[in-house]
Amino acid sequence: MFKVVVNHEGQYSVWPEGRDNPDGWTDEGVRGSREECLTHISAVWTDMRPLSLRGQH
Repeated sequence: MFKVVVNHEGQYSVWPEGRDNPDGWTDEGVRGSREECLTHISAVWTDMRPLSLRGQH
């Protein structure tokens, strides 16, 4: 089982459930198979740029 984690820049990753999150990453709330987590990430992470770059021209 895996979980979706997100960092302060709005970047997503799949992380093994039961392991501590890497520094700076928090649980996003979705858990499931690796494929389920990746499907969720592809649906919600449509702008791959870090938050600090979004909105800049």
